[in-house]
Amino acid sequence: MIGIFGGTFDPVHYGHLRAALEVKEIFGLDEVRLIPSATPPHRLQPSATALMRLQMLQLATTNHPELVVDSREIDRGGPSYMVDTLKSLRQDFPNEPLLLVIGSDAFNHLTSWHQWRQLFTYAHIIVMTRPGFKTQELDDFFKARFTSEQQQLAQTVAGKLFFQPVTQLDISATVIRNMIAEKHNPGFLLPDAVIEYIKQNGLYETPDHTQH
Repeated sequence: MIGIFGGTFDPVHYGHLRAALEVKEIFGLDEVRLIPSATPPHRLQPSATALMRLQMLQLATTNHPELVVDSREIDRGGPSYMVDTLKSLRQDFPNEPLLLVIGSDAFNHLTSWHQWRQLFTYAHIIVMTRPGFKTQELDDFFKARFTSEQQQLAQTVAGKLFFQPVTQLDISATVIRNMIAEKHNPGFLLPDAVIEYIKQNGLYETPDHTQH
């Protein structure tokens, strides 16, 4: 089974990395593919270039071969629609269960995603929840796909919806960017190699008031 974890990663931080590692262990995944978006369709453009965000991810995962940096959205260019990414992954892994991992906030907006129903054709969707999270009243489409039995995810390659509580580290890329702009030390929020890269490239030196 392969986990898929998309995002802007602007910059990648321990909140992303810890969640990816937990999901890998909880579901017994062979690997988790971290896929930085080229042009995120639902939010403002990232502060760092696509190549820089990719390089920061590669630095962050150097000692974690189970976390695979996947550049397919950047290589593809154009708007980074997850449905296209999953279709491409499904071609590479025709017989593997694919688990698309998203946060509960993203799940609440899932019906605004491009061709969102098609996501279930290519993958299971795992929603990372905070402690105390209540599943909203699911509509019939989601109810038909919902399972509370983890083993069902390994038995089919796609099509299920599963909610999984994980440790949510309260770390925000926006806060990190603003800390750096204000000359504060972001140590222990993201890997030292990434902090060094940010310094060397003069990233995030102006305040950022966006929310991503």
